[in-house]
Amino acid sequence: MNKTLLALHGLKWNPFAPAVPATALHVGPRIDSFCRRVSHLAAEGGFALVTGDPGTGKSAALRILADHLAGQRDVKVCMISRPQANIADFYREMGDLFGVELQPHNRWAGTRILRQRWQDHIDGALSRPVLIVDEAQEIQPAVLAELRLLSSTRLDSHILLTVVLAGDGRLVERLRSDEFLPLDSRIRVRMPMERATPDALQACLRHLLAEAGAPALMTPDVIATLADHAQGNLRSLMIMADELLMAATEREAPRIDEALLFETCAFAAQPKKAVAAGRRR
Repeated sequence: MNKTLLALHGLKWNPFAPAVPATALHVGPRIDSFCRRVSHLAAEGGFALVTGDPGTGKSAALRILADHLAGQRDVKVCMISRPQANIADFYREMGDLFGVELQPHNRWAGTRILRQRWQDHIDGALSRPVLIVDEAQEIQPAVLAELRLLSSTRLDSHILLTVVLAGDGRLVERLRSDEFLPLDSRIRVRMPMERATPDALQACLRHLLAEAGAPALMTPDVIATLADHAQGNLRSLMIMADELLMAATEREAPRIDEALLFETCAFAAQPKKAVAAGRRR
């Protein structure tokens, strides 16, 4: 959306787009607790895990966590961009993230250089670097095993890295297998993401609208209806809300009301009484 269209609704940015500022994301009690626990974990190192169905807010939770950690003194946060990479590309990206030159064909030397870089950071900052891996269900088994072995020394008694993995049910199933039980047993902080309640979805919408500068952009009935029909899925909620915002922009409507909702959204084609009855259930 350009500035002119944003100005129509008094918005600083599109509150329903994926690129919402991390500082504006809604932080519930569970995510706040998770961020605090990972902050403590960074002092000693180890693994943390975020799991949940697609659209339940895993990536948003990681953005909130990264922003939370970045606000702390001397905490270095890095994010893997290609979780599906093979071993060679994994080492190339690790070298780029931590500012060291690695030769992917010489993994022994790469391990030594990375561990020394992490140890230097620990000596100067008294915290472990934090590596965040979203879509971790895509990680190749050899890379996941390499990451576990790479992150500790001295017979697993000295942890050099804090690793936060996030993925869907495929990652959960993989960690339950015999091959990855050694990694699963090392996960010290866990946060399973569940489908949100309608009340939680409404709170999220209100928070985003307020942060974007237009708390009255949607009527309470529209907010309640969207929250009901999202079926606990944050991504679905944002897609429907964005569709309504685009429709309001095209019509130059200053507010998203019930009339626009019933005109725009397919699920709202049913009579208003049926929608209201659905909300009561």
